[in-house]
Amino acid sequence: MTELSPGTHAVPRNAPNPPPGTVGKLLPGTEMRILCLDDPTTDVAVGEEGEIAIRGPQVMKGYLGRPEATAAMIDADGWVHTGDIGRADADGWLFVVDRVKELIKYKGFQVAPAELEALLLTHEAIADAAVIGVYDEDRNEVPMAYVVPQPSARLTEDDVMAYVAERVAPYKKVRRVAFIASVPRAASGKILRRELREREGEHA
Repeated sequence: MTELSPGTHAVPRNAPNPPPGTVGKLLPGTEMRILCLDDPTTDVAVGEEGEIAIRGPQVMKGYLGRPEATAAMIDADGWVHTGDIGRADADGWLFVVDRVKELIKYKGFQVAPAELEALLLTHEAIADAAVIGVYDEDRNEVPMAYVVPQPSARLTEDDVMAYVAERVAPYKKVRRVAFIASVPRAASGKILRRELREREGEHA
């Protein structure tokens, strides 16, 4: 991220088998915390997910002329709250799994869209998928999946919901499904969830 130029992690060239999906290990002189999403004053245990916070010489001094925005990004102890959700294993490898602002908050539980998307892609009849939070009749935010079926696949909404329900905790279940021709993505491959939310708003 720009606020942490030029970087915080790297995969060492001499690392024999970096785990798939890692962004690397901390650069020298850089510190990291993984903060509890429900209590950002505490750190999570090794392997658990939380917000990534960074402190080091590459941290920006602040946003020019924007003290409030600076204070929201960098706390009093110099930690940059990145807004990224990640986990670090016992060997120090970091995995970025989602964004805090993308989290779906279902009845007090935190649901990461990326986790459900990765699960959906393991279904042999699903070519691509994206998950966003939508509101049900009781104004609870619930996971909704936009699914691109494989060509000639016979797939129903109930099939998709059952597949997920069998593999996740009850609060993570997908509760709505829509089939689409393609998932909107940026040139970098990032899912444009904003477009999906706008599409859902048009049909609400």
